[in-house]
Formats: sequence, C-alpha cells, structure tokens
Amino acid sequence: MNLLEHLPVLIIVIVLSGSLLCTFFSMFHRYIGKALVVACEAAAFVCAVLLFAQVMQTEGNEIHYAVGNWQAPLGIEFVVDPLNALMVCIIMLVALCTCIYCICYIQSKKWLQSGGFFTLLGLLSVGLCGMTLTGDVFNLYVFLEIASISCYGLIAMGGKRSVMSAFRYLLIGTIGASFYLIGIGMLYSMTGSLNMADMAELLQTQMDNPLMIVVCVSLIVAFGIKMAIFPFHAWQPDAYSYAHPGASPLISGAMSKVPAIAMIRFFFFIFGIDHLVVQHATLIVGVIGAIGMIYGSLFAMAQKDFRRMLAYSSVAQLGYIALGVGIANEYGVTGSYLHILNHMFMKGGLFFAIGGIQYRYGIVNINQFGQLHKKMPWTCFAIVVGAMAMVGIPPTGGFFSKWYLMLGAMDQGYYVYIAVLIVSSLMNAIYFLRVVEKIFISPAAKLHEVGKHPKHAELPLPILIPIIVFGIGMIAMGIFNGTIVDSVALPVLKGVL
Repeated sequence: MNLLEHLPVLIIVIVLSGSLLCTFFSMFHRYIGKALVVACEAAAFVCAVLLFAQVMQTEGNEIHYAVGNWQAPLGIEFVVDPLNALMVCIIMLVALCTCIYCICYIQSKKWLQSGGFFTLLGLLSVGLCGMTLTGDVFNLYVFLEIASISCYGLIAMGGKRSVMSAFRYLLIGTIGASFYLIGIGMLYSMTGSLNMADMAELLQTQMDNPLMIVVCVSLIVAFGIKMAIFPFHAWQPDAYSYAHPGASPLISGAMSKVPAIAMIRFFFFIFGIDHLVVQHATLIVGVIGAIGMIYGSLFAMAQKDFRRMLAYSSVAQLGYIALGVGIANEYGVTGSYLHILNHMFMKGGLFFAIGGIQYRYGIVNINQFGQLHKKMPWTCFAIVVGAMAMVGIPPTGGFFSKWYLMLGAMDQGYYVYIAVLIVSSLMNAIYFLRVVEKIFISPAAKLHEVGKHPKHAELPLPILIPIIVFGIGMIAMGIFNGTIVDSVALPVLKGVL
C-alpha cells in the first residue's frame, strides 16, 4: 500500500488520533500529551506539504479521494486542488505553531486541563482541514461542528469572562449551523445528492427555482455568522478578547477563514456566477462586506485593549474577503483568496505577538507599550510587519490582496468599493500607527515581569519561534505572491469565472 495515495485522509486521521489520545497520556505526565499532539501536528503538516506537491504535479491539478473506497456521489469524497491544498498547509502551520507556542503557555498541573486544551487544539485543526478538503456538503457540516465545538471550549478556558463569551458564541454559532442545515436540506430536496460536483451538475436546470433564494439567504447568514462579518459579528469581539492567549492565533487566524472558502465554493463552484440569483446574493455579500470594512475600522480605532482592537480589525479584514465575493470576477475572487491566506499569517502573527507580551508582562493595554521594542525586539518586529500587512504596505502580502481587489472593482466599475478600500486602509493605518508610536516613541512604561523566560532572551523559545516564523511569513506571502496567483489561484478559478 502506497501511503502517499492516502494523504488527504492521513492529515485528518493522524491529528484526530493524537488529539483523542492526548488526554489519556496526560494522566501520566502533562508533557507526554503535549508532545504527542505536537508530533501529530508536525506529521500532518509534512503530509499537507507532500499533498500540495502531489496535486501540483497531477494532471489536471486535482485529486479525488474516496473515503473507504465508496465512490462519489454515494460515498464521502475529498477533493484536492492547488488552492485548498495550500490552505491546508497554512492551517497546519498555524496549528503546529500554536501547539508549540502553548508548550510554555499551558502550565496547569491538572492533567485534564492540560490534556483537554491540547485535545481541543488538535480537534480544531481536524475540523478546519476537513472543511477545506471535503467534497460533500453534509460532511462539511460535520467538520464545521467539530471545529466550532472545539472553539467554544478553547474560548471558555481563557478565564472567568471568557465563559460567557464562549456561551454567547455557542448560541449564535448554533443559529449559523442551523441556517446551513436549512440551506443544504433544500439543496438535497432539489438534487437528491450531497456531493458538491454532482450537486453542481444537477442544479444547473433548477437555478430558477424560488427555493434558491431561500438557499442563498440561508448560506449568507450561516457563513456570515461563522466568518463574523458585519452584521453577524456580535460574538466575535468578546470571544477574541477573552479567549485563552495560547489558542487565539489558531481561532483568529484560521477559524473564520475556512467558512469564507466554503462560501466561495458554494457561490462560484457549485451554483455558478452566471445565474441571476447568485449575482444578487454575491452583491449583498459585497455590500455588507464594504459596510463592515468601515464599521470594523471605526471600532478598532476606539480600542485601548490590543486584543480587542485586533478583534474589530478582523471584522474589517473579513469585509475585504466578502468584498471580493461581491466583486465576483477573476481579480476580485483572487483578491479574496489571497486575503484569506494573508490574513491567516497577519492575524495569527499579531495574536502570537500580543500573547508573548501577555506572557512576559501580563499587559494588553496599548498605553503600556512605551519603549517595548527595547525589551522585546522580535515581538515588536512581528507587530510592525503585521501592521504593514494589515494596512497594505509592500512587500507584505496584504498589499497584493488589496491590489487585486482594486483591479477587480475597477474592472466591474464598482468605484464606491475602490473608495471604501482606500478609506478603510487609511483607517487601518491610523490605529496601527498609534500602536507603533507607543512601542517606539512614547516614554517607557513601568512593567513587572510575570512570566518565566531565559535571562538573556525576551521569551522562551517555544513562544518566540512562532512569532518570528509568522513575521517572516507575512513578508514571504508578498514575495511569492506572483507564484501563488499564477500557479495556484488562476488555474483553479479560470474554470468558474
């Protein structure tokens, strides 16, 4: 048996097995459970890289894997193309770095608390990868719920205030999942199939069915809640602010991006943009995305808590992704895809950085960041690069995703969207410049160290390494932007746009 033929399912099985065994082995020693999950995440990351290399060399750039050898449309199918293979690589990188990061962050001697935390981290990455790879709409729901339930638990482990935030997210997230079930239930009643490719073919004669209006509205609400785009973002600021600092990079970096991929797959790959009902649906998504870009930026400007500022910033940044869906041409959707990939590095890196500051000094208030660059140079490097990427300054990846969104809006004649892009980017610059000014120019604040770290290092290596990796990653996404667009994005999108 050639294991390389089973890479899509190996990614899921390896992490799932390690996650489920983690709590058991943590009974003997908490570091055994931690080491097991880190090793499984590392192995799955290697599998993801091999899968990406494999799909790039495959004729047609597409791999179909039938789970249990039950062929589609009756069986569950994983469908791998260059875009979702690259997405899985980045998800696994975020997950691996988060697990390494938490080796020092999670110091509880209670085996259930330590093992449970790493189990939830592993299950979250399983859910995210499964959603990205699956070619079955109900299987997508199953993985969505695995990811969501893991997310609720990780948020609740952040402290007293986080429990209510997690409960609020659970209630709103359940509403989103219910709308998704309504949407796919109607699609199943119309087509008799749950396989995405089969459904896409069967729907072409039924796109004028009035039920499609209800389907599109249900999916907009479902994915809007899971992405936390305006006006479905009510759960997000508290969840991001009060979640455990160790889990925040994975939650903020990946949890809201995978539903965005799912939305794009439904509207452009399953339904097809040529149909009037889909055009109206994407237009609505674009409009609420544009409003969210301004709304999120306004509220981010008013925050003193850096984590809360990043939370509202995410509302704005996810608005960019929704805007690309609304532009609905090759440039626009390419911009959305790029921003999804870039934002995983940007927001993951920034949450790694603020988590490092919290670990050493126990602070999140921006006003206490005075002269922080002298004490934590690598952490401040990641914050500055992250700020550049969020604003859209070259050579970071954030510049290029916004550039493609601009090109798409110009091509469609959506000049209001261009104005919104410019205004939102300027607002991003305002609130991030405030942070940079505090770090480099403001007088030094009196800080007391609360976390253990090596005498001549700013942070323990397991915390510092992910910060540096993601700081470099934000620049690398800009440098290799052309390769990603030409070799990964366009070959997949040309068939549907």
